[in-house]
Amino acid sequence: MTRDDDSPESPTENGMPVMDVRFSPFNEWYEINSYYEGQFLERTVPGAFKATINAQRQADGSSSVKVLFNHGMDFTIGDKVLGKASELREGSQSPEMLVPLFDTSYTRDLMDGLRAGVYGSSFMFEVIRDSWDHEPARSTHNPEGLPERTILEVRLLEAGPVTWPANPAATAGLRSGGGTDAVLERMQDRDPGRYGDLSRSFEAFRSLNQLRDRKDAPSIAPSPDDSSRRQVASVAAPSPDGPSRRQAGRSPAVQAAARRYAELLTSLARTSGE
Repeated sequence: MTRDDDSPESPTENGMPVMDVRFSPFNEWYEINSYYEGQFLERTVPGAFKATINAQRQADGSSSVKVLFNHGMDFTIGDKVLGKASELREGSQSPEMLVPLFDTSYTRDLMDGLRAGVYGSSFMFEVIRDSWDHEPARSTHNPEGLPERTILEVRLLEAGPVTWPANPAATAGLRSGGGTDAVLERMQDRDPGRYGDLSRSFEAFRSLNQLRDRKDAPSIAPSPDDSSRRQVASVAAPSPDGPSRRQAGRSPAVQAAARRYAELLTSLARTSGE
């Protein structure tokens, strides 16, 4: 939502409104169904953002986190910043961010949509700590019994409004279906080398966590380290008489794949929308 410039809560020197962004609602499961990441359920929990918010808090109380539209991938706006976050905090239900918008042509282009509430919100982050339940019982929120990932701590890189929210519970009024996939598809032409690294890293991530592939997932081009990628898949794959998934996850090859995945994930977005 936006707070109009005549509101006593949000006077701005440039006369522009303040954008109110709520993203990653806590304890709400949303499905990741991605070419690259696989298929599983995910949620964040209270406390996951506290450390990263404190680390990015500046002396005047504002935040250094970047505020972009569509993760800086919009064909018209690109990676131009929408405004500086005057406040970022972890509320009782989700992270909450207030952003006085810059007085520019590209922010004005977004204002009607923000006021109408047609955009969702999204955030880009690196997972610091998480936990997995690879074999959950079927439930109301998980009728297929998909693996469940709980994100315990993140490093927040960017947040802002998006056109296609994936989690219908996050808002930017004034995170995306196809978030990771959309970023990688655009990267495929712009930076093929980085695209290849990330694609192979996600394949290791799927093997590490025993995640189901989408049936229409694209094939990944081979690379010089293709043999190590196959080794990771082999080590992580379960067998009737073999080690458990958690035991397989302790192997050096899988741990290396997990570290590589975590390092490369800083470039990608997980999206949600209210």
